Amino acid sequence: MKRLIATVASVVLLATVAQAQEPRWTVLVDGKSMGNFTRVGTANWRVEGGAIVADKLEGKDPAYLVTKTKYKNFQIHSEFWSDEETNSGIFIRCSDPAKIDAKLCYEVNIFDKRPDPSYGTGAIVDVAKVIPMPKAAGKWNDYDITAYNNHFTVIFNGQKTVDVDDTRLPNAGNVGLQYGSGVIKFRKVLIRELK
Repeated sequence: MKRLIATVASVVLLATVAQAQEPRWTVLVDGKSMGNFTRVGTANWRVEGGAIVADKLEGKDPAYLVTKTKYKNFQIHSEFWSDEETNSGIFIRCSDPAKIDAKLCYEVNIFDKRPDPSYGTGAIVDVAKVIPMPKAAGKWNDYDITAYNNHFTVIFNGQKTVDVDDTRLPNAGNVGLQYGSGVIKFRKVLIRELK
């Protein structure tokens, strides 16, 4: 009996140590505020119905919410809703938080009507195609994005759409949420840094 109690205690201790070593999630979007971001461009970002929402540009160029913190190796979990006209995305490893685009960042796309659908929803623009492209419009979706050194994976609603290595950009930078057109809602965005 003493041996059983000692074994159970050891298992509980190991589980506690393993859990303590797991990286903790940081909440970027909780559907209540936009305090973790700086605005770039002029979309009508706002908190509405438990999500961060944008549905209008005041200029011609896309607009962004950009994190105040840079990240190197990380995982992102995001829950988003888009309509059929949405042009949006999650930009990662942006070296200049004032200049966000697919040439200076990696863009994990949300764009069901992209003229070249191979880089539409589920793809990393100009890095990793997705064929056939999954559709996001009209429902809540999940993105799980991992960037570790030069390796990237994207999981869209449980389906792996990207598993690629790329070295064209620096391996650290800010994260940006894009608004280009249509309606986009982010109700949850979490990030955790990987050692």
